[in-house]
Amino acid sequence: MAKEITLLNPYNQQPLEVANDKLIDAKGKEFEKVAGAYRLVQDDNYTENFGFQWNKFAKTQIDRFSEQSSQSKTRFFAVTKWDNQDLSGENVLEVGSGAGRFSQVVLDETNANLYSVDYSNAVEANFKNNGHHQDRLQLFQASIYELPFAPASFDRVFCFGVLQHTPDVKKSVQSLAQMVKPGGELLVDFYPIRGWWTKIHAKYIFRPWTKRMSHEKLLRRIEKNAGWMIRLSQFFNRIGIGKLTNRFIPICDIKNTLPPDLTKEQLKEWVILDTFDMFSPEYDQPQRVETVRQWFEEFGIEVDFAGTINFEGNNLVTAVKGIKKG
Repeated sequence: MAKEITLLNPYNQQPLEVANDKLIDAKGKEFEKVAGAYRLVQDDNYTENFGFQWNKFAKTQIDRFSEQSSQSKTRFFAVTKWDNQDLSGENVLEVGSGAGRFSQVVLDETNANLYSVDYSNAVEANFKNNGHHQDRLQLFQASIYELPFAPASFDRVFCFGVLQHTPDVKKSVQSLAQMVKPGGELLVDFYPIRGWWTKIHAKYIFRPWTKRMSHEKLLRRIEKNAGWMIRLSQFFNRIGIGKLTNRFIPICDIKNTLPPDLTKEQLKEWVILDTFDMFSPEYDQPQRVETVRQWFEEFGIEVDFAGTINFEGNNLVTAVKGIKKG
Protein backbone atom coordinates (compact mmCIF):
# COMPACT_ATOMS: atom_id res chain seq x y z
CA MET A 1 0.00 0.00 0.00
CA ALA A 2 1.43 3.37 -1.03
CA LYS A 3 2.05 6.03 1.58
CA GLU A 4 -0.42 8.91 1.60
CA ILE A 5 0.92 12.01 -0.16
CA THR A 6 1.82 15.01 2.00
CA LEU A 7 0.20 18.16 0.64
CA LEU A 8 2.13 21.43 0.92
CA ASN A 9 1.23 25.03 0.23
CA PRO A 10 3.65 25.64 -2.68
CA TYR A 11 3.91 29.34 -1.83
CA ASN A 12 5.17 28.95 1.76
CA GLN A 13 5.84 25.19 2.12
CA GLN A 14 3.39 24.89 5.02
CA PRO A 15 1.58 21.53 5.33
CA LEU A 16 -1.97 21.55 4.01
CA GLU A 17 -4.85 19.83 5.77
CA VAL A 18 -8.18 18.94 4.18
CA ALA A 19 -11.21 20.40 5.91
CA ASN A 20 -14.70 21.24 4.64
CA ASP A 21 -13.73 20.93 0.98
CA LYS A 22 -10.77 23.22 1.45
CA LEU A 23 -7.02 22.92 1.81
CA ILE A 24 -5.86 24.92 4.82
CA ASP A 25 -2.33 25.58 6.07
CA ALA A 26 -1.18 26.40 9.62
CA LYS A 27 -1.26 30.12 8.87
CA GLY A 28 -4.88 29.96 7.80
CA LYS A 29 -4.35 30.22 4.04
CA GLU A 30 -7.21 28.44 2.29
CA PHE A 31 -7.65 26.91 -1.17
CA GLU A 32 -11.21 25.97 -2.02
CA LYS A 33 -12.41 22.86 -3.79
CA VAL A 34 -14.59 23.95 -6.68
CA ALA A 35 -16.24 21.59 -9.19
CA GLY A 36 -14.19 18.67 -7.93
CA ALA A 37 -10.74 20.30 -7.89
CA TYR A 38 -8.69 22.21 -5.32
CA ARG A 39 -7.91 25.63 -6.82
CA LEU A 40 -4.43 26.99 -6.05
CA VAL A 41 -4.35 29.41 -9.00
CA GLN A 42 -6.69 31.72 -10.87
CA ASP A 43 -8.07 30.89 -14.32
CA ASP A 44 -6.48 33.99 -15.86
CA ASN A 45 -3.08 32.62 -16.90
CA TYR A 46 -1.17 31.53 -20.00
CA THR A 47 -3.21 28.30 -20.24
CA GLU A 48 -6.59 30.02 -20.52
CA ASN A 49 -6.92 28.72 -24.08
CA PHE A 50 -6.69 25.14 -22.83
CA GLY A 51 -9.46 25.70 -20.32
CA PHE A 52 -11.64 27.01 -23.15
CA GLN A 53 -10.59 24.13 -25.41
CA TRP A 54 -11.10 21.22 -23.03
CA ASN A 55 -14.39 22.44 -21.62
CA LYS A 56 -15.62 22.90 -25.20
CA PHE A 57 -14.36 19.47 -26.38
CA ALA A 58 -14.67 17.67 -23.04
CA LYS A 59 -15.53 14.25 -24.49
CA THR A 60 -13.75 14.27 -27.86
CA GLN A 61 -10.57 12.39 -26.88
CA ILE A 62 -12.09 10.28 -24.10
CA ASP A 63 -12.09 6.63 -25.18
CA ARG A 64 -15.20 5.86 -23.15
CA PHE A 65 -17.29 8.10 -25.40
CA SER A 66 -16.06 6.71 -28.72
CA GLU A 67 -16.99 3.40 -30.31
CA GLN A 68 -14.40 3.87 -33.07
CA SER A 69 -11.29 4.89 -31.16
CA SER A 70 -9.28 3.74 -28.16
CA GLN A 71 -6.34 5.95 -29.11
CA SER A 72 -5.83 7.40 -25.64
CA LYS A 73 -5.38 3.94 -24.12
CA THR A 74 -3.21 2.74 -26.98
CA ARG A 75 -1.00 5.82 -26.87
CA PHE A 76 -0.72 5.80 -23.09
CA PHE A 77 0.47 2.22 -22.84
CA ALA A 78 2.68 2.53 -25.92
CA VAL A 79 4.61 5.24 -24.08
CA THR A 80 4.47 3.99 -20.47
CA LYS A 81 4.60 0.20 -20.99
CA TRP A 82 2.50 -0.05 -17.82
CA ASP A 83 -0.09 -2.42 -19.28
CA ASN A 84 1.70 -5.49 -17.92
CA GLN A 85 2.43 -4.01 -14.47
CA ASP A 86 0.42 -4.07 -11.26
CA LEU A 87 0.06 -0.47 -10.08
CA SER A 88 -2.30 -1.32 -7.22
CA GLY A 89 -1.96 1.27 -4.48
CA GLU A 90 0.82 3.20 -6.19
CA ASN A 91 0.70 6.99 -6.19
CA VAL A 92 0.79 8.42 -9.72
CA LEU A 93 1.11 12.11 -10.55
CA GLU A 94 -0.26 13.48 -13.82
CA VAL A 95 0.71 17.05 -14.71
CA GLY A 96 -1.34 18.63 -17.48
CA SER A 97 -4.52 16.56 -17.48
CA GLY A 98 -6.65 18.52 -19.92
CA ALA A 99 -10.09 16.93 -20.08
CA GLY A 100 -8.72 13.76 -18.53
CA ARG A 101 -8.08 11.49 -21.53
CA PHE A 102 -5.13 9.83 -19.81
CA SER A 103 -6.65 10.21 -16.35
CA GLN A 104 -9.41 7.92 -17.58
CA VAL A 105 -6.89 5.32 -18.76
CA VAL A 106 -5.06 5.28 -15.42
CA LEU A 107 -8.28 5.06 -13.44
CA ASP A 108 -10.08 2.55 -15.66
CA GLU A 109 -7.15 0.30 -16.51
CA THR A 110 -5.09 0.27 -13.28
CA ASN A 111 -5.68 0.39 -9.53
CA ALA A 112 -3.30 3.30 -8.94
CA ASN A 113 -4.12 6.41 -6.92
CA LEU A 114 -4.05 9.38 -9.30
CA TYR A 115 -3.15 12.93 -8.35
CA SER A 116 -3.98 15.00 -11.41
CA VAL A 117 -2.99 18.63 -12.01
CA ASP A 118 -3.79 21.20 -14.67
CA TYR A 119 -2.97 24.91 -14.70
CA SER A 120 -6.23 25.71 -16.49
CA ASN A 121 -9.85 25.19 -15.50
CA ALA A 122 -9.85 22.09 -17.70
CA VAL A 123 -9.90 20.33 -14.33
CA GLU A 124 -13.66 20.88 -14.49
CA ALA A 125 -13.92 18.78 -17.65
CA ASN A 126 -11.69 16.13 -16.07
CA PHE A 127 -13.95 15.92 -13.04
CA LYS A 128 -17.04 15.57 -15.24
CA ASN A 129 -15.34 12.73 -17.12
CA ASN A 130 -13.66 10.95 -14.21
CA GLY A 131 -15.24 12.19 -10.99
CA HIS A 132 -16.90 8.81 -10.45
CA HIS A 133 -13.41 7.60 -9.45
CA GLN A 134 -13.24 9.96 -6.46
CA ASP A 135 -11.91 7.16 -4.25
CA ARG A 136 -8.68 7.16 -6.29
CA LEU A 137 -8.66 10.57 -7.97
CA GLN A 138 -7.59 13.90 -6.52
CA LEU A 139 -7.70 16.96 -8.77
CA PHE A 140 -5.75 20.21 -8.40
CA GLN A 141 -5.63 23.39 -10.44
CA ALA A 142 -2.01 24.39 -9.94
CA SER A 143 1.15 25.41 -11.77
CA ILE A 144 3.77 22.89 -12.85
CA TYR A 145 6.29 25.17 -11.10
CA GLU A 146 4.35 25.30 -7.83
CA LEU A 147 2.96 21.84 -7.22
CA PRO A 148 1.17 21.26 -3.88
CA PHE A 149 3.04 18.08 -2.93
CA ALA A 150 6.06 17.17 -0.84
CA PRO A 151 9.10 16.42 -3.03
CA ALA A 152 10.04 12.81 -3.81
CA SER A 153 6.49 11.58 -3.13
CA PHE A 154 5.36 9.72 -6.23
CA ASP A 155 5.98 6.24 -7.55
CA ARG A 156 5.35 7.44 -11.11
CA VAL A 157 5.04 10.86 -12.71
CA PHE A 158 3.90 11.53 -16.26
CA CYS A 159 3.41 14.66 -18.30
CA PHE A 160 1.95 14.20 -21.78
CA GLY A 161 1.23 16.95 -24.32
CA VAL A 162 2.33 19.73 -21.99
CA LEU A 163 6.06 20.52 -21.85
CA GLN A 164 6.23 22.46 -25.11
CA HIS A 165 3.44 24.73 -23.88
CA THR A 166 5.24 25.86 -20.71
CA PRO A 167 7.32 29.05 -20.57
CA ASP A 168 10.51 27.36 -19.29
CA VAL A 169 10.73 23.77 -20.48
CA LYS A 170 13.90 22.89 -18.56
CA LYS A 171 12.41 24.22 -15.32
CA SER A 172 9.28 22.18 -16.05
CA VAL A 173 11.34 18.99 -16.30
CA GLN A 174 13.10 19.90 -13.06
CA SER A 175 9.76 20.41 -11.29
CA LEU A 176 8.56 17.01 -12.45
CA ALA A 177 11.81 15.27 -11.46
CA GLN A 178 11.54 16.70 -7.95
CA MET A 179 8.22 14.92 -7.45
CA VAL A 180 9.59 11.43 -8.19
CA LYS A 181 10.68 9.24 -5.28
CA PRO A 182 14.00 7.35 -5.52
CA GLY A 183 13.41 4.33 -7.71
CA GLY A 184 10.29 5.95 -9.16
CA GLU A 185 9.62 6.60 -12.83
CA LEU A 186 9.30 9.83 -14.84
CA LEU A 187 7.81 9.94 -18.35
CA VAL A 188 7.30 12.94 -20.62
CA ASP A 189 6.39 13.47 -24.24
CA PHE A 190 6.83 16.65 -26.26
CA TYR A 191 6.97 18.18 -29.72
CA PRO A 192 10.38 17.31 -31.18
CA ILE A 193 12.83 19.33 -33.23
CA ARG A 194 13.57 16.93 -36.08
CA GLY A 195 15.74 19.26 -38.13
CA TRP A 196 16.11 22.76 -39.54
CA TRP A 197 12.77 22.35 -41.30
CA THR A 198 10.73 21.81 -38.10
CA LYS A 199 9.54 25.40 -37.87
CA ILE A 200 8.97 25.82 -41.60
CA HIS A 201 5.35 24.98 -40.96
CA ALA A 202 1.97 26.72 -41.15
CA LYS A 203 1.68 26.50 -37.38
CA TYR A 204 4.75 28.64 -36.75
CA ILE A 205 4.00 31.00 -39.66
CA PHE A 206 0.51 31.91 -38.39
CA ARG A 207 0.90 31.53 -34.60
CA PRO A 208 2.10 35.12 -33.95
CA TRP A 209 -1.39 36.25 -35.04
CA THR A 210 -3.62 33.34 -34.07
CA LYS A 211 -2.50 33.13 -30.44
CA ARG A 212 -3.60 36.75 -30.00
CA MET A 213 -7.07 36.20 -31.45
CA SER A 214 -9.99 35.65 -29.13
CA HIS A 215 -10.63 31.94 -28.59
CA GLU A 216 -14.14 32.26 -30.00
CA LYS A 217 -12.97 33.99 -33.18
CA LEU A 218 -10.15 31.50 -33.79
CA LEU A 219 -12.48 28.56 -33.28
CA ARG A 220 -15.05 30.01 -35.68
CA ARG A 221 -12.42 30.43 -38.39
CA ILE A 222 -11.18 26.87 -37.95
CA GLU A 223 -14.73 25.49 -38.03
CA LYS A 224 -15.49 27.47 -41.19
CA ASN A 225 -12.41 26.20 -43.05
CA ALA A 226 -11.95 22.69 -41.65
CA GLY A 227 -13.87 20.95 -44.44
CA TRP A 228 -11.81 22.08 -47.43
CA MET A 229 -8.54 21.76 -45.51
CA ILE A 230 -9.35 18.15 -44.61
CA ARG A 231 -10.15 17.34 -48.24
CA LEU A 232 -6.99 19.02 -49.52
CA SER A 233 -4.79 17.29 -46.96
CA GLN A 234 -6.30 13.89 -47.76
CA PHE A 235 -5.89 14.49 -51.50
CA PHE A 236 -2.19 15.26 -51.14
CA ASN A 237 -1.76 12.15 -48.97
CA ARG A 238 -3.46 9.98 -51.61
CA ILE A 239 -1.16 11.15 -54.39
CA GLY A 240 1.90 10.71 -52.20
CA ILE A 241 3.09 14.27 -51.68
CA GLY A 242 1.42 15.03 -48.34
CA LYS A 243 4.68 14.86 -46.43
CA LEU A 244 5.94 17.86 -48.43
CA THR A 245 2.76 19.87 -48.93
CA ASN A 246 0.58 19.39 -45.85
CA ARG A 247 2.92 21.25 -43.52
CA PHE A 248 1.80 24.42 -45.33
CA ILE A 249 -1.93 23.77 -44.86
CA PRO A 250 -3.06 25.39 -41.57
CA ILE A 251 -4.51 22.19 -40.17
CA CYS A 252 -3.35 19.44 -37.82
CA ASP A 253 -1.43 16.42 -39.13
CA ILE A 254 -4.31 14.04 -39.85
CA LYS A 255 -2.20 11.10 -41.02
CA ASN A 256 0.29 10.98 -38.15
CA THR A 257 -1.69 12.13 -35.13
CA LEU A 258 -5.37 11.16 -35.40
CA PRO A 259 -7.03 7.75 -34.94
CA PRO A 260 -7.37 5.94 -38.28
CA ASP A 261 -11.00 4.75 -38.03
CA LEU A 262 -12.96 7.88 -37.16
CA THR A 263 -16.30 8.58 -38.83
CA LYS A 264 -16.48 11.64 -41.07
CA GLU A 265 -18.15 13.63 -38.30
CA GLN A 266 -15.64 12.51 -35.68
CA LEU A 267 -12.73 13.31 -37.98
CA LYS A 268 -13.95 16.88 -38.40
CA GLU A 269 -14.39 17.28 -34.64
CA TRP A 270 -10.89 15.94 -33.91
CA VAL A 271 -9.40 18.13 -36.63
CA ILE A 272 -11.08 21.26 -35.26
CA LEU A 273 -9.88 20.43 -31.75
CA ASP A 274 -6.28 19.63 -32.75
CA THR A 275 -6.04 22.63 -35.08
CA PHE A 276 -7.25 24.94 -32.32
CA ASP A 277 -4.64 23.26 -30.11
CA MET A 278 -2.00 24.16 -32.72
CA PHE A 279 -2.78 27.83 -33.06
CA SER A 280 -4.07 28.99 -29.65
CA PRO A 281 -1.31 28.28 -27.06
CA GLU A 282 0.80 31.14 -25.72
CA TYR A 283 3.91 28.93 -25.93
CA ASP A 284 4.97 26.31 -28.46
CA GLN A 285 8.56 25.26 -27.87
CA PRO A 286 9.62 21.97 -29.50
CA GLN A 287 12.74 20.35 -28.06
CA ARG A 288 15.56 18.11 -29.21
CA VAL A 289 15.40 14.62 -27.76
CA GLU A 290 19.03 14.79 -26.66
CA THR A 291 18.38 18.05 -24.79
CA VAL A 292 15.54 16.55 -22.77
CA ARG A 293 17.64 13.44 -22.12
CA GLN A 294 20.41 15.63 -20.72
CA TRP A 295 17.97 17.46 -18.46
CA PHE A 296 16.74 14.14 -17.08
CA GLU A 297 20.28 13.13 -16.20
CA GLU A 298 21.03 16.56 -14.72
CA PHE A 299 18.04 16.24 -12.40
CA GLY A 300 18.85 12.73 -11.21
CA ILE A 301 16.79 10.62 -13.62
CA GLU A 302 18.58 7.70 -15.27
CA VAL A 303 17.18 7.51 -18.80
CA ASP A 304 16.06 4.16 -20.17
CA PHE A 305 14.35 5.45 -23.33
CA ALA A 306 14.64 8.60 -25.44
CA GLY A 307 13.19 8.64 -28.92
CA THR A 308 10.10 8.22 -31.07
CA ILE A 309 7.34 5.68 -30.46
CA ASN A 310 5.10 4.52 -33.30
CA PHE A 311 1.58 3.30 -32.52
CA GLU A 312 -1.58 2.63 -34.51
CA GLY A 313 0.47 2.32 -37.70
CA ASN A 314 1.32 5.96 -38.43
CA ASN A 315 1.00 7.84 -35.15
CA LEU A 316 4.24 9.10 -33.67
CA VAL A 317 5.05 10.30 -30.14
CA THR A 318 8.45 11.57 -29.00
CA ALA A 319 9.15 10.69 -25.37
CA VAL A 320 11.83 10.37 -22.71
CA LYS A 321 11.51 7.95 -19.77
CA GLY A 322 13.71 7.21 -16.79
CA ILE A 323 14.13 6.08 -13.19
CA LYS A 324 15.02 8.38 -10.27
CA LYS A 325 18.48 7.55 -8.97
CA GLY A 326 19.06 6.65 -5.34
